[in-house]
Amino acid sequence: MQDSYQIRALTPAEIRTAVDWAAQEGWNPGHQDAACFAAVDPEGFRGGFLDGQMIACISVVNYGEAFAFLGFYIVAPQHRGQGFGLALWQKALEHAGRRAIGLDGVEDQQENYRRSGFALAYRNIRFGGVPSGGLEASADFDVTPLSAPTAELEALDARVFPAPRRAFWRQWLGAAGHLSVAAHQGGRLAGFGTLRPCGSGYKIGPLAAETRPAAEAVLARLLQQLPAGQEVYLDVPEPHAAAVDLARSLGLEPVFGTARMYRGAAPQLETDLIYGVTSFELG
Repeated sequence: MQDSYQIRALTPAEIRTAVDWAAQEGWNPGHQDAACFAAVDPEGFRGGFLDGQMIACISVVNYGEAFAFLGFYIVAPQHRGQGFGLALWQKALEHAGRRAIGLDGVEDQQENYRRSGFALAYRNIRFGGVPSGGLEASADFDVTPLSAPTAELEALDARVFPAPRRAFWRQWLGAAGHLSVAAHQGGRLAGFGTLRPCGSGYKIGPLAAETRPAAEAVLARLLQQLPAGQEVYLDVPEPHAAAVDLARSLGLEPVFGTARMYRGAAPQLETDLIYGVTSFELG
């Protein structure tokens, strides 16, 4: 590895470049994903620079004092296999300190992740396509726009995400192009979700609900806003059979899978409430 190789935090413009690289890799990030997560941890995005040119990127976004999530790990093709990525990987992990770290990794790279102390928790599946199945929200649910974080949102989110993320929610709910809704039943929050534009089509995530009917109520409202003929994507934990079945009922098909892995103690999440992961790149 050359002496001119440097590792440092990325500027906002360089973070946009990392998102462009992720799109080229076929990961299809949302238009506002990186900006929302960079606001949570501005030092979380790192790059490797050779002779001043960025050739690698990674993110390790710290949420609070106990949890971080790793993503956007990309090395330019012509520089792979030369140690640049590994050096960046090791430096980025230092940013997490003693926090537990999660990632959604390419499945055929699991052995490499294991060597860095990560262990498999479960598999996620991306479902995608133009929805063909119709949904009608039950009259039991009152579905309304969600524009600001509330105590009840944070309480339900704490059951599906291992750290408080109020700063994230403030950015996420106000991001350009995002449509977020909440479903209440009997005056109590039963589910929430966000529809957001991506390089290709739209993603729905996060989508969390206490029951499948609540998830369907959220989905029905979000899909009403989906432009005709557009593809939609749902990233679903494979162990959650109801979520997998719901995605299939919409006529969506598996696109690819990821390995959800953790270094350190795996968080005790209620995966049976997760109908759509926020982001494979950022948790």
